[in-house]
Amino acid sequence: MGNRLHGTFQTSSNGHNYILVAVDYVSKWIEAIPCPTCDAKVVVKLFRTIIFPRFGIPRVVISDGGSHFINKVFEKLMRSHGVKHKVATPYHPQTSGQVEVSNRQIKAILEKTVSFTRKDWAARLDEALWAYRTAYKTPIGRSPFNLLYGKDCHLPVEVEYKALWAVKMLNFDIKAAQERRVMNLFELEEIRMNAYENSRIYKMRTKAAHDKLIRLKDFKVGDSVLLYNSKLRLFPGKLRSKWAGPFKIHEVYPMDPSLYSIKRGRNSQ
Repeated sequence: MGNRLHGTFQTSSNGHNYILVAVDYVSKWIEAIPCPTCDAKVVVKLFRTIIFPRFGIPRVVISDGGSHFINKVFEKLMRSHGVKHKVATPYHPQTSGQVEVSNRQIKAILEKTVSFTRKDWAARLDEALWAYRTAYKTPIGRSPFNLLYGKDCHLPVEVEYKALWAVKMLNFDIKAAQERRVMNLFELEEIRMNAYENSRIYKMRTKAAHDKLIRLKDFKVGDSVLLYNSKLRLFPGKLRSKWAGPFKIHEVYPMDPSLYSIKRGRNSQ
């Protein structure tokens, strides 16, 4: 399971500025709550009220190195429940890649559903999560809802157009329905294993396609560069540039050719 706290967002009508996200790496199921602050209490609340009572104890929790995850309160909670806590380093952002992908999709849904003022994004978050969970995901070959519960979610369109439900009721047989549900539950483990394998194959194909487009660039000390701001922000300003700089390459690390120290004026980072 991966965790990430995203923000700062535009303050919502009920005072929220952040979204705390938890994603299961296999099923792609996502849980998220809006929160006014980014501290350990919010993270502990997510696990105590949602993750543990609804889904049980995860084996591993992966998070970034933010102070809301790296603290005595959260570490004590993980230790007391036997959960292994791993921290994704800035030098290997792929570790939390699934959380970033899920966040982008939730952000895209919210952008299409919020009002003109955009202050109702926290109230719309549950609807965005519903849309995400019931949408088909190519890597697993089904929706997260289907993979978790072994059946598709009943959507509002099925209530509005009752023709399909009418056919189901005319052919309703309690015993047959029970037998079919039991069979579906027996098949669920195999479905999950297939979804895991499909996800692995999808990642390999995506990586191969991505690698073909990569153009390697080696920077040397003294080269001028721009710094890309990879932080995802909700509803960014249209005129805001995602590039900062220019900077100068201050140092190149031989142990990791992709890691540089940059400098602008007297400041380096």
